[in-house]
Amino acid sequence: MIRILHFADAHIDMAAQGRQDPESGLPIRVLDFLKALDIIVDTAVTEKVDLVIFAGDAYKDRTPVPTFQREWGRRMMRLSQARIPTLLVVGNHDLSPAAGRAHTLQEYETLAVPYIQVISRPGLLTPDQLWGLPLQLLAVPWVSRSALLAALGWQADGSGDIYQEMEARLTVLIQDWLAQLDPTLPAVLTAHASVQGAVYGGERTVMLGGDLVLPGSLVRDPRLDYVALGHIHKAQNLNPDAHPPVIYPGSIERVDFGEAADEKGFVLATVSRGRTVVERRVLPGRPFIDRTVELKTSSQVMALCLAALGPAAGLSGAMVRLVVNYPRDLEAQIDEAALRRHCEGALDFHLVRRPQVAASARMPGDHLVGLSPLELLARYWQNDREVTPAQADELLRLAAQIMAAGNGMEGEA
Repeated sequence: MIRILHFADAHIDMAAQGRQDPESGLPIRVLDFLKALDIIVDTAVTEKVDLVIFAGDAYKDRTPVPTFQREWGRRMMRLSQARIPTLLVVGNHDLSPAAGRAHTLQEYETLAVPYIQVISRPGLLTPDQLWGLPLQLLAVPWVSRSALLAALGWQADGSGDIYQEMEARLTVLIQDWLAQLDPTLPAVLTAHASVQGAVYGGERTVMLGGDLVLPGSLVRDPRLDYVALGHIHKAQNLNPDAHPPVIYPGSIERVDFGEAADEKGFVLATVSRGRTVVERRVLPGRPFIDRTVELKTSSQVMALCLAALGPAAGLSGAMVRLVVNYPRDLEAQIDEAALRRHCEGALDFHLVRRPQVAASARMPGDHLVGLSPLELLARYWQNDREVTPAQADELLRLAAQIMAAGNGMEGEA
């Protein structure tokens, strides 16, 4: 029996902008991510788990600044000093697309940090490669198309879609690993990848094609006892009420308003051959409040906006966004300063204005031939719902004056 702590998609510098913490000098939103990471590390140390699997994406991009590398390193060193075996899987945000460039977790390989192993290439790890743990691990980091082909000695034949070819070859590789497994030991697959049937935070389902995607049947193979995934930020089990559990733990903090309703956390899995018990631990996270208001008329514009936001006390410390859809002529009635005063207790407030432009009036297609310019204008304004008959008459009068003046100038010329 092996107790595994599984987390993914830390992105600790995802929100490096905004208000700074005066004590540490770090952005407050970065501290939110680091607090979540601290809870994860504290849990691993205090509960003495057998193995930590980080399933990829430590940072927001492939070139983290040294300050954020320092903060990530402090947490990893705590695991190392506590002698907790830790696997760091390289994710797509950790990997440079340029050939020969180091990935963001490279220093742990270069310095051979005790009890930390970086998974930068696909492989099958046996107990002697896992600190003697009675465990087998199939590892699939995120690698670029060229890197994957090179790492496995493959040659693209130029026919068909390259991702479909890679999916087919990777499937064969994993099936070969499965065939080599010792049936007496538990087996874990960890991958930073999309899996067919998974759901993104925006409820978009992952399908085969267009990217490297693992088939759902492959990760649900009963020879596996746990599947530790990363890459998709929405927590989910792709094999509910069945063995093995196929788990995306989700990101450790909300990255943007698309994740406003998502619960964040990590997983503790007690893995035995043929049976695994999964426990999800919820991380507190900073609340994201996302509101939308539809304005139709000039009546009570600000009252409706404030009602959509709710009481100011409920916004305290939150990331707040208000999306306002409105006719363009109500622009001046939206008092942004008043809205910001209402949200002054929030950590940050985003006002998204979406003015609606009325559809252009359509001219009937028949009976237009032979009409004068003034007659055409009259037809146009008759079909424009925002122009009253009185306004149409006045516009026609002005148009006639302009045309007459223009004709007079041509005569003088």
